Amino acid sequence: MERNKVVALIFFFFILILLAPITKTITPTSTDNERFRSTSSIQGYTELARERSKTVTSFYNQSAIDVSAEKASVRLTPATLLYAGKSPDGHHILSSAKYLHKELPVRIAHRIKGFRSLPFIIGCNPTILQVHELYIRAYHVLSDFPAIKDQEMEARYSKLVQQLLDDHKDVVTLLAEGFRECRRHIQDETLVRNFLDTTLTSRLGIRMLATHHLALHEENPDFVGIICRRLSPKKIIEKWVDFARRLCEHQYGNSPRVRINGHVAARFPFIPLPLDYILPELLKNAMRATMESHLDTPYNVPDVGVTIANNDVDFVIRISDRGGGIPHRILDKVTDYHYSTAEESNQDPRMNNLFNTMTNSGPQSGPMHGFGFGLPTSRAYAEYLGGSLSIQSMQGIGTDVYLRLRHIDGKGESFRV
Repeated sequence: MERNKVVALIFFFFILILLAPITKTITPTSTDNERFRSTSSIQGYTELARERSKTVTSFYNQSAIDVSAEKASVRLTPATLLYAGKSPDGHHILSSAKYLHKELPVRIAHRIKGFRSLPFIIGCNPTILQVHELYIRAYHVLSDFPAIKDQEMEARYSKLVQQLLDDHKDVVTLLAEGFRECRRHIQDETLVRNFLDTTLTSRLGIRMLATHHLALHEENPDFVGIICRRLSPKKIIEKWVDFARRLCEHQYGNSPRVRINGHVAARFPFIPLPLDYILPELLKNAMRATMESHLDTPYNVPDVGVTIANNDVDFVIRISDRGGGIPHRILDKVTDYHYSTAEESNQDPRMNNLFNTMTNSGPQSGPMHGFGFGLPTSRAYAEYLGGSLSIQSMQGIGTDVYLRLRHIDGKGESFRV
């Protein structure tokens, strides 16, 4: 206990030193008049400083967070969300808001507890600390929101939820940057993998629930919230094939054609959101590998094949490329956080700038690309959804990636969000 108090005090002074330049009082001088043309900018700056001070102070006021962190989260199956139905009077939206009002603070408290369990040298990293503070602020804002009793309160709550979703949109990128910055201090890779797996999948679950609630306000006959009643895997694959090909053509001048076969007419209820994270990563990897292994013949490259297999329990998407395969010595590393096959491309200097630009471009680059986070995050998401992501590589030929996901209304037990 004494040691923990000492560590907490050190942490406290560390944060005070970090934030000193932010929370200091600003007194405009005559030379500052041009910069501060109105008092509104000063007030905004002061409010920001006060908000940050409040957040840091609340870090040590943790009794409420500790209590919430001991509660179990209530995870719902997608089938529950799907068959809850819609009521003409909007009661289903009110029920959803009441569920989130109780559930979100508990899940966020669990994540704060996870941050507090990180090794001291990692937890003190300013970038990781920034994410930690985002969660603390979100916890207090959500916990302080009054009970939701009518549509007016629900509308205010939905606005708050949307604001928090926007505030947290860069969390994965910040975590990737933070862990990369303190990577030399990491001695236990398993600890990092477990923390990131739990944090990223928990974040996915929170965003799915929050986005589902917001989507319930929309009138779309094909959807119940975020659940598509008759999702076509072929159509969503085609959407991300177009994205990946445009990106590839921009960087290389050409891209592999993509052939989609198998159960191309399959349709079933599912949530597109996680597929929108995973599919672009897998397709970009396949196209990059193909182009990299055919640099001398960039306008004559083999096709990428995508096969869809559907059954009563799950569905499988296989992405096959002829990109030379993954070397045996690194096959076990490609699903590790911060490991990137770009490190293996140094044998051909033509690939360095091309790869860096390709992995940091496009609408999906923000959440999970460019830091060696793509494959491990995709694997973690697939497992969270009750499925798996497996890689079969034939060095010298190519790689097959199998994405297997459970149906939400199939014969087997579905995952829980």
